[in-house]
Amino acid sequence: MKSINFLIKPASSLCNLRCRYCFYADEAENRSQASMGLMSDETAELLLQEAYRAVDDDGMVSFAFQGGEPTVIGLDFFRRFTAMAKERKPPRVRLSFSIQTNGTLLDEDWAHFLAGEGYLVGISMDGFPEVHNQNRVDAQGKGSWNRIARSLELLKKHRVMVNALCVVTAACARSPQKAYENLKKLGFEYMQFIACLDPIGEARGGRPWSLRPAAYGQFLCRLFDLWYRDWERGQYRSIRLFDDYVHLLLGDRASTCATCGRCGAYFVVEADGSVYPCDFFALDRWKIGTLGQQPLEDMAQSEAVRRFLAEGKEKPGECGACPWRTLCDGGCKNDWILDEQGPHNYYCEAFRSLFAHSEERFARIAREERQARRQK
Repeated sequence: MKSINFLIKPASSLCNLRCRYCFYADEAENRSQASMGLMSDETAELLLQEAYRAVDDDGMVSFAFQGGEPTVIGLDFFRRFTAMAKERKPPRVRLSFSIQTNGTLLDEDWAHFLAGEGYLVGISMDGFPEVHNQNRVDAQGKGSWNRIARSLELLKKHRVMVNALCVVTAACARSPQKAYENLKKLGFEYMQFIACLDPIGEARGGRPWSLRPAAYGQFLCRLFDLWYRDWERGQYRSIRLFDDYVHLLLGDRASTCATCGRCGAYFVVEADGSVYPCDFFALDRWKIGTLGQQPLEDMAQSEAVRRFLAEGKEKPGECGACPWRTLCDGGCKNDWILDEQGPHNYYCEAFRSLFAHSEERFARIAREERQARRQK
């Protein structure tokens, strides 16, 4: 394999917060075993063995840590894992490390380590305190914004690479400018805005935080206007979704499978070594193997993976005549809802609104980027 991307759950679904909309807590409750505990060094070694056995001699391996809350396992685990990964890698193989965290457990030691090892840190901050503290609460029901803001200052002091992960809830969607401008004020150059999920098996739109398609469309259009304005002024900030659409217009690959509707971009490795094809489908029926029991290459060719990929290729009927299919291609299948006519993307209305609102400006950015590349 030329490149292998892992999304690792070292602390499984364990977390020190109790975010009301947490999709992984909900997903874990829909498995026969909710938490797989903490990853052992033996499992970490198996992961590295399988990764280096499967990757090409001059390939790339990406280790991204997520939860739950991955820092629950403690800093020493990350020190050992990173050291082992570097010591045991084949000479020409390249590595990248990242972590997605709620930030509440970070301290000086964490910041020093993350900076020294070149980790990219995604820190969860839902735009601004009033919205964030509605849902991102601890076990006592207290908001977490101030603790995370202090951790962010630590990371910035140590020059850690950071990006913002903002979950777009109904409340956040009503204030796109406030969310965007506040994250800019905090110093973020890179941002991800992620549509909030409803619990598995529930009809969409029934929770207080639920994001409805029309509201999401309005949010994306206004956010695009703000982002484009900054681009025109030479004050560019990266918003991952919008960057991906520009890359697709240029003929590049998107950075996420969800953006472009192509499943199979990475392996999810749970704390006990069980492996799944997608973070949104880390459920019993989609388990593709266990580290140490099957080679990674065999897992990638398993019946479960073939079934998973095949389902992702059965696009919603609306995609057939859609003028923006080359950008979206049905989007993330986790957003598909089924009826007697087949799958439909719940957020199709939102994305159509965005593309109709912004296509000429997206095209302009792509043209100028293409011209800039030719001049290099």
